[in-house]
Amino acid sequence: MLLIRLPSFRRQLGAITRGARVAVAALSLTAAAFVGLTNREGWCNPACIPTAGDVPTVGFGSTTRDDGSPVKMGDTTTPVKALNRSFAYIQNAEAEMKATLEGVELHQYEYDVYVDWRYQFGGGAWRKSSMLRELKAGNYEAACNALLLYRYQAGRDCSKPENWGPRGCRGVWLEQQKRHQRCLGAEVG
Repeated sequence: MLLIRLPSFRRQLGAITRGARVAVAALSLTAAAFVGLTNREGWCNPACIPTAGDVPTVGFGSTTRDDGSPVKMGDTTTPVKALNRSFAYIQNAEAEMKATLEGVELHQYEYDVYVDWRYQFGGGAWRKSSMLRELKAGNYEAACNALLLYRYQAGRDCSKPENWGPRGCRGVWLEQQKRHQRCLGAEVG
């Protein structure tokens, strides 16, 4: 029986992937990052509004139906359909990101962070992001640091404790801090 302990496996994978950066065209979101993304998003069925001021979400953070229309309160899904929807969204997001990052080289862990960010904030935000500008300029550390600029949700600064209540957005800030550390190459749980 093969048993993989995730923290040990991640350390080994990290050691392998921390070498030279490779062309973004050669990268794909890792399975571990996809599982982490769905865990972070959590399960919502029927559709719910995860934080005050957010839009309806169903499954693992999907804000659109299969036909592209917005999720509405009362929409339902199954775990299999939700995973398939998230996977299809990731495939489209990756294609778009690869087009915007033509000529850029990244470590696998950096790529995973930016795809995860793109899943949460969307394509429009990615195309306008300071991360994209910094990556195109070859400023990798500045691109990682720019992740911390995206701490707002529905006009609230999620880094401020007064916005951490029961329907607050503390999770947005905590996730940005984790992404920032991962982007810089740190092992983050």
